[in-house]
Amino acid sequence: MKHQAVEGFSKLSKEGKIEWVVNEYLNGDEKAIDIFKQYWNDDADLQKLHDEFSENTISNFYMPFGLAPNFLINDELYTIPMAVEESSVVAAASKAAKFWLTRGGFKTTVLSTTKLGHVHFMFEGDFEQLKNAFEQKIKNQLIEDTNDITKNMRSRNGGILNLELIDKTSDLENYYQIKGSFETVDSMGANFINSCLEQFAKTLKNEIELDNNFTQEDKNSLQIVMCILSNYTPDCIVRAEVSCPVEQLANGNVSAEEFVEKFSRAVRIAEIEPYRATTHNKGIMNGIDSVVIATGNDFRAVEACAHTYATKDGSYSSLTHCEVKDGIFRFWIDLPTALGTIGGLTALHPLVKLALVILGKPSAKELMGFVAVAGLAQNFAALSSLVTTGIQKGHMKMHLMNILNQLEATEEEKQYFTTFFKDKTVTHHNVIEEFCRHRGVESVEELKK
Repeated sequence: MKHQAVEGFSKLSKEGKIEWVVNEYLNGDEKAIDIFKQYWNDDADLQKLHDEFSENTISNFYMPFGLAPNFLINDELYTIPMAVEESSVVAAASKAAKFWLTRGGFKTTVLSTTKLGHVHFMFEGDFEQLKNAFEQKIKNQLIEDTNDITKNMRSRNGGILNLELIDKTSDLENYYQIKGSFETVDSMGANFINSCLEQFAKTLKNEIELDNNFTQEDKNSLQIVMCILSNYTPDCIVRAEVSCPVEQLANGNVSAEEFVEKFSRAVRIAEIEPYRATTHNKGIMNGIDSVVIATGNDFRAVEACAHTYATKDGSYSSLTHCEVKDGIFRFWIDLPTALGTIGGLTALHPLVKLALVILGKPSAKELMGFVAVAGLAQNFAALSSLVTTGIQKGHMKMHLMNILNQLEATEEEKQYFTTFFKDKTVTHHNVIEEFCRHRGVESVEELKK
């Protein structure tokens, strides 16, 4: 079936949008309409709030909102909210939190909080002349012309930290940047930074036009390409770490020394092998993204920044590292991340507001620490399993409930299978086979009849 383009879709009511997509893409399935509508909030005002978070909304997409307790962070006990759909993420983080609870807990240090943005522009004139004009007048004028924009931020000890003229002509002919460094305190700062950058572009153009040292040809050659913050923030970075004497790291039947040797080797492999590092870091981001989403922040920006940072030494590598020195095991992550605790969804989404209250109404710096801790905990739990029992044993037990839900198991059956697989390996095949035996049928197809 060929689909037709639609005009004025955004002007349709929510019911109209649903009717269109059901008729155009879902063969008029009435059940689809019920599914879209069953996720609407009964509270009309709350639903309206959610509708206005995005565009062309027709329903809400729910994710589990869980809690990982027992995190000792900087000698204070916390429960970390996590929004994630993947089996075992919250359980793994909780397990790591409990493990380190009696071994000194997690320590966090914010190393820096600088965020960046650029005015990208083309210029065919003399660079030295442009550089002199920038240092002698334009730079100060950029700051002066943004005073109204930066006033509130400056009152909170934020604002513009530095401005640089960057020559990028070795990479692209006639390409230059104005690089702005910013402190945005407890806001993520995207709108603030972008507003400053757009004013920088206007000021740059005006100052060049008024400067008689530039020829008309030079002035005409100036072209603003774009003004945009960077989601790569290598100078907005937090460190989270754990440490304890090696002898405290015995794991089941594995001695402490053997565990540390295997764990350290696993980290080293992720440091040198991009194929492993990608999966290694994905596991770290399971924990990080969960907290970022639960607190109403931009997980796509955090992901992009973290993965770019993982390539900073020339090849894709692990975000976490470990060492043993003087009998002390140390495991840490340096995470570049730009987060906010004011503005955006943090002030609008009811669950986000509760999540921040659970965390003690943190500052942006404190939230950076919580996010890094979640990533480190997730990675510790994953590596601990990988080098001892293997990852699938715990993961598939968590996945058991998903399989049972797909089979539409009753509550009694869920209890039975949870007990049945308590001391057995969970695989999709084994669950299906036992489920059919339990139901007295030969195959899954018979269950659907």
